[in-house]
Amino acid sequence: MNILILGSGGREHAIAWAVLQNPKCDRLIVAPGNAGIAQIAECADLDILDGDAVAGFAAENAVDLVIIGPEAPLALGVADTCRAAGLKVFGPSAAAARLESSKNFTKAICDAAGAPTAGYAHFTDLAAARTYLERQPMPIVIKADGLAAGKGVVVATERDQAQAALDHMFGGEFGAAGSEVVIEEFMEGEEASFFVLVDGETVLPIGTAQDHKRVGDGDTGPNTGGMGAYSPAPILDESVAQKALDEIIRPTMREMARRGTPYSGVLYAGLMIRNGQPRLVEYNARFGDPECQVLMMRLGGQALDLIQACAEGRLEGMEAHWADDHALTVVLAARGYPGSYDKGSVIGGLDALEESASAMVFHAGTALREGKVTANGGRVLNVTARGETLAEARAAAYGMVEAIDWPEGFCRSDIGWRALPGAV
Repeated sequence: MNILILGSGGREHAIAWAVLQNPKCDRLIVAPGNAGIAQIAECADLDILDGDAVAGFAAENAVDLVIIGPEAPLALGVADTCRAAGLKVFGPSAAAARLESSKNFTKAICDAAGAPTAGYAHFTDLAAARTYLERQPMPIVIKADGLAAGKGVVVATERDQAQAALDHMFGGEFGAAGSEVVIEEFMEGEEASFFVLVDGETVLPIGTAQDHKRVGDGDTGPNTGGMGAYSPAPILDESVAQKALDEIIRPTMREMARRGTPYSGVLYAGLMIRNGQPRLVEYNARFGDPECQVLMMRLGGQALDLIQACAEGRLEGMEAHWADDHALTVVLAARGYPGSYDKGSVIGGLDALEESASAMVFHAGTALREGKVTANGGRVLNVTARGETLAEARAAAYGMVEAIDWPEGFCRSDIGWRALPGAV
């Protein structure tokens, strides 16, 4: 098979790494890729937000399967254009991807499906949102309605903080994504991520993970796109997973199909779990980042079989086979992230690391300049390891972190703390 992956982050590096372990893969192209991806696959200079350009490139290169990594191309309908051109595509239509690209849309779907989630109100006007906020108890959650690269959510503990979030969103901090805002009830509990594949009809669970969204140790500081993750998530046990499937995910998928917009691709359900009962926090229409890295580390080559079956509408009868192991990833980010940060610093020590099926450094925001790997983004590297226990995976990941020479970077020191409370 000739396979094209769209994207340039750690998620896409991890998917490419897993795909290459499957003998079905004859040729792998990643567009646009990054310095790490370029070491294992062909990289193409392609505008992945232009569906016609992607479809044309795929035809010219006899691509058998297009795997769309990030949310932006999905929201813009790149999957639709590729399918219309007769290509096999992994990723939902623009209409189905609204489960991620519009918080208000998702809330309406949950209402129709009876899926448990936080109470909410939707606003297109700052004054109306401020008036509503004055009557609400604290803490409260303020969300930009559209896509904001994982940063358009503020959990406000004080009313002034909530009002400032509204001002920033309506004031253009997230562009068009913040022109509409959802104000949500604050849900107590522990958050975890549940990943399923859907082919329009069949829902196939493929794993759980737990992300660390805040920038600082002890879950302090502003939200980021994710500072680390581990899999599986102990809080999302078999009982909770079954409730999530029966009460949240399958009803949502039935409602999407009923509306004439069946979902096809990976669905990431962010869940808040309290006393064994899950409630939906959000849906994402693609693999989480950095959750994808720990999932791919554990799935290996079978990931391609599952992705292909999903794209071809034949998930029924498929099953994800898990080893009884754990994986953990630590994000190395540029100092200053998620605020302003510098690009271009050289990252040393990578060549000396021994990478394997159990230990990988997935590149997120890197570039190759004059033969040297340099930082080219906020989140730059995902140092990922497997182990028989989570403690072993954690020790291996942080051991690799110590070997990387990058003074301009930083990471959290407590990834996995919820599942390993005595280890940090």
